[in-house]
Amino acid sequence: MLDRTYVRENPDEVRDALDNRGADVDLDEILDLDERWRELKARGDELRHERNQITEQIGQLVAAGKQEEKDEAIEQSKELKAEIEDVEAEADELQEELRERMLEIPQVPHESVPLGVDERHNVEDRRWGFDDLRDVPEDVTPHYELGEEMDIIDEDRGAKTTGAGFYFLKGDGARLEHALIQFMMDIHREQGYVDLFPPVPVKSAAMRGTGQFPKFTDDAYRLGGSNDEEYEEEDLWLCPTAEVPVTNMYAGDILLQDDLPLKHQAYTPNFRREAGEHGTETRGIVRVHQFNKVELVNFVEPENSYDRLEELLDEAEEVLRRLELPYRILELCTGDLTFASAKTYDIEVWAPADDMDDGPDHGGRWLEVSSASNFEDFQARRAGLRYRPERHESAEYLHTLNASGLAIPRVMVAILEYYQNEDGTVTVPEALRPYMDGQEVIEGHEKVGEAALGAGERE
Repeated sequence: MLDRTYVRENPDEVRDALDNRGADVDLDEILDLDERWRELKARGDELRHERNQITEQIGQLVAAGKQEEKDEAIEQSKELKAEIEDVEAEADELQEELRERMLEIPQVPHESVPLGVDERHNVEDRRWGFDDLRDVPEDVTPHYELGEEMDIIDEDRGAKTTGAGFYFLKGDGARLEHALIQFMMDIHREQGYVDLFPPVPVKSAAMRGTGQFPKFTDDAYRLGGSNDEEYEEEDLWLCPTAEVPVTNMYAGDILLQDDLPLKHQAYTPNFRREAGEHGTETRGIVRVHQFNKVELVNFVEPENSYDRLEELLDEAEEVLRRLELPYRILELCTGDLTFASAKTYDIEVWAPADDMDDGPDHGGRWLEVSSASNFEDFQARRAGLRYRPERHESAEYLHTLNASGLAIPRVMVAILEYYQNEDGTVTVPEALRPYMDGQEVIEGHEKVGEAALGAGERE
């Protein structure tokens, strides 16, 4: 969250940020709450000061033997005590309301972020890998058709066992997924990341700490309750991204300057109630409810966070460079930033099968596989993440950053389409072959069951 003092002293700057983001937040109402709370706190201080003075007078009156005046002073002290309790109770209620309302305010974009309303105004920074493309078939088969033909992706049985947006990977499809996970984690270990294997369920408090709650409860999978019901701090949700448990593992802790930068990577399955978009997004594994991802989370000193963002972006890009998959880098505009981010770069890999309106000249489409973001101290304030610059100095809020390293299903889509051959097979990228026992080509498998023979379902 934003610092309340900053919001109070810079209301115009915060209003501009809200306008640039297209955020619907009643800042004036929040500022009014803050003013009323400060007035109550001031009134409480005045009453306590007045009561302290009367307490001193009572002692003096006792010493002087002025019984009647002493009794009057004691009665006045009791009245002041009751008034103080009423004022503090009202102030506490306002404080809680104000805390909840402050959670509605998104991060203020960094001054370098381009202005814009939505993804149409994102700025392309650069492309990689298009100067030396491999030969692909003239008509590339989309991954969802190829995966079904090769029997390595089974959406129908995923829908049968769990529902739409879930799928099975089979045989070489499953092997490719496992290979990508280990390949990515090996790269990030080289880059100095420490592995974590975090819990998959996370508390409501953890979701709030990273900025998913209270705004995005509808996108989460709740355990043991309906999303429409009110939730408690201890209620559990399926992890939407490893960013949530990894960032919150240090909630309430004070790290030391020598601990920073602290770089963690974590593989998790992730769960989101994302609705499929029109067209090809309702088929295949581009937009699904469960997906695997390697997440990179950084904890850094504030003065180093923007240099670290550029390094983090490069660390995530390295995966695609080694896989030799063409991609581009976008700088997100103000209207497309996530709730907690001050600045974000998207990495979008090229998938050549399905054309999109703003796709590359070569045809095909862009698939986002990572967002590298600097949250500055926004998450740190919500989760209570601090560090001590020196042993004798006060603790300060640190800065957090993260990036996917990468989102695995969309990388698989790019591989199945970009490394596709004329005969319908798929060449395994050279960098992945050691993780697949030297396998060079994915040829697919024979389907099983009577349905595979065209005989229909068993009676």
